[in-house]
Amino acid sequence: MGQQSLIYSFVARGTVVVAEHTDFTGNFVDVAFQCLQRLPASNNKFTYNTDTHTFNYLTHDGFSYCVVAVEPVGRQLAMPFLERIKDDFTKRYGGGKAATATAKSLNKEFGPKLKEHMQYCVEHPEEVSKLAKVKAQVSEVQQVMRANIDQVLDRQVKIDVLVGQTEDLRNQAEDFRRTGGQIRRKMWYQNMKIKLIVLVILIVIILIIVLLVT
Repeated sequence: MGQQSLIYSFVARGTVVVAEHTDFTGNFVDVAFQCLQRLPASNNKFTYNTDTHTFNYLTHDGFSYCVVAVEPVGRQLAMPFLERIKDDFTKRYGGGKAATATAKSLNKEFGPKLKEHMQYCVEHPEEVSKLAKVKAQVSEVQQVMRANIDQVLDRQVKIDVLVGQTEDLRNQAEDFRRTGGQIRRKMWYQNMKIKLIVLVILIVIILIIVLLVT
């Protein structure tokens, strides 16, 4: 893979570029900044294409991460690279001076890190791609788990209401005692089923994390 696959990168708060790095010259710097000014404020990923380059962006919590990549090889590395620098930048500056940093004031500190990440991704494309896929799988499992937990909570609310209604009916007539017992058993089975689903999801997450570490 050519050393020029990733040629320019920056981190911006809003439209203020607080850190950047490139070893090359060209109008791609101006084009990247122009694209930055058009980005929506929502958390998302964007790619603008030209004949020979892609301008790739990841926006998250008010910050935008950009890398200019050479087609076609650079496209494979762009988003994994942006995820790496987002995690690194957030770890270093989250809730800190990045919130008030002026234009390019973090160049001295984070510029070399941008270069380091660019070199690593270019030199280890298969490893970077594999880690990105595993991370995406973990994220997907987490989303599924959150959705199942929401369902558990929603069902629990319904069950609590049903229990209350059953107790009220039991106070009104002896005939409803047997019905109340059947409902409670049914609810217990439902709760056990939900707990087993959550347990299986947690085990899957642990297995993925173990595979990632090994």
